[in-house]
Amino acid sequence: MDQDYPQCQKCNTGLLLPLSDYGREGASILYKAWVCLNPECGFSIRIDNGDVSLGRGIEQSSR
Repeated sequence: MDQDYPQCQKCNTGLLLPLSDYGREGASILYKAWVCLNPECGFSIRIDNGDVSLGRGIEQSSR
């Protein structure tokens, strides 16, 4: 399955990859966050409760 992901507009090197999550009620939330594949860049954009945040660190959950 080929996917064309958008290029990161911050570093112009990496691609933005979508991340999904599950809501409080267990419903799937597709594309909750997008992160740059380039580890030196660190750009991210995510949606939390309708608020869009840029550049917050994306960390692995302990769950």
